[in-house]
Amino acid sequence: MSNSVETAVQLADLSATTLLRFATAGSVDDGKSTLVGRLLHDSKSVLTDQLEAVEAASLKRGQEAPDLALLTDGLRAEREQGITIDVAYRYFATPRRRFILADTPGHVQYTRNMVTGASTADLAVVLVDARNGVIEQTRRHAAVAALLRVPHVVLAVNKMDLVAYEEKVFAKIAEEFTAYASELGVPEITAIPISALAGDNVVEPSANMDWYGGPTVLEHLETVPVSHDLTSCHARLPVQYVIRPQTAELPDYRGYAGQIAAGTFRVGEPVTVLPSGRTSRIAGIDLLGESVDIAWTPQSVTLLLEDDIDISRGDLIVPSGDAPATTQDVEATVCHVADQPLTVGQRVLLKHTTRTVKAIVKEIPSRLTLDDLSQHPDPGQLVANDIGRVKVRTAEPLALDSYADSRRTGSFLLIDPADGTTLAAGMAGESFATHKVLNTVEDEAGWDF
Repeated sequence: MSNSVETAVQLADLSATTLLRFATAGSVDDGKSTLVGRLLHDSKSVLTDQLEAVEAASLKRGQEAPDLALLTDGLRAEREQGITIDVAYRYFATPRRRFILADTPGHVQYTRNMVTGASTADLAVVLVDARNGVIEQTRRHAAVAALLRVPHVVLAVNKMDLVAYEEKVFAKIAEEFTAYASELGVPEITAIPISALAGDNVVEPSANMDWYGGPTVLEHLETVPVSHDLTSCHARLPVQYVIRPQTAELPDYRGYAGQIAAGTFRVGEPVTVLPSGRTSRIAGIDLLGESVDIAWTPQSVTLLLEDDIDISRGDLIVPSGDAPATTQDVEATVCHVADQPLTVGQRVLLKHTTRTVKAIVKEIPSRLTLDDLSQHPDPGQLVANDIGRVKVRTAEPLALDSYADSRRTGSFLLIDPADGTTLAAGMAGESFATHKVLNTVEDEAGWDF
């Protein structure tokens, strides 16, 4: 078989496998980068020159064995400090599945970066040092995973070799974490005892923990059910661009282009354009230069409507029988990611899908206390890494779904209008925590829209 034919066959095989997006999180020195490095190394996903570079760097630091953490700690500051700072993305594949891995920072200063890594993840791997057990940062990572509606969470109890591979140590940590994550509403939790440094239960089963009969980390990643079928969700098309060629061949062509965020659209279907509320029917769907009768997420398409309607970038096309309500009052849970605080009365921009509108923070009813999942009322502001509830008033109506119904159309960003800095990542609707009665006073002062 020629090289070109062999490559084509391999690509065809890969295209037939499913894709899993997963993120790793853990406190500093829990061995997160070592786990990722071990996963890449033992699954034969490391190129020879990469491994040689790691071996050379390890020898330079006086280490006899290669430090596999260096496979992911790519920034110079990360290598010098021995910590992960930025989100490192890695792509690899096995015969059973393709993977996009987001290795997120563990230090509390960089917790906000986990929001970036986990926002599109199907699964989160949360590491715990077996000697330390569940700590505040572990709870924070579990809370972020729950807020972002990550459907699968793996608790990797690492450094089992340093606690003599004791089953009771693992069982205690697994029980505590499972109880906490379940209270947050995490739907599925799988606990796995590992030693990333020694390779126990990462890719190969451990001979040191015969009391454990579950899957290795890689085996679980390869077999966990992943559903990317968003075609049954509420159909939503955020308009990105209006196409009007006005050529001799296409003098009257008017198409509304964008990527379908969720659901399915069909020719002849009645649709509503939000926020205007105007209605029409789909006259045609163009996909990759061809006319089709049906299109679904995540295809990028151009919709043609039977009526000429004033539609522009930022509008949302939805089925008329399944249109979300529009509102100027947004209540949501946010993860604050900026260095500058978010305060009541602050003017911001709110970006939802392709639409960006002016807004004002009317109220910050509560900040989440991770120790007992209580809500601290009226904090006045949110600072970096805080998780809290906000009420925002927008200058124009928005069509938001609940984040629990759609991670794509239920999420938004709050942006500083002065310099474009992202202030917070928001999830519309109810949060995971049970709300306590808050003694808050409605603040009507300031700007009104």
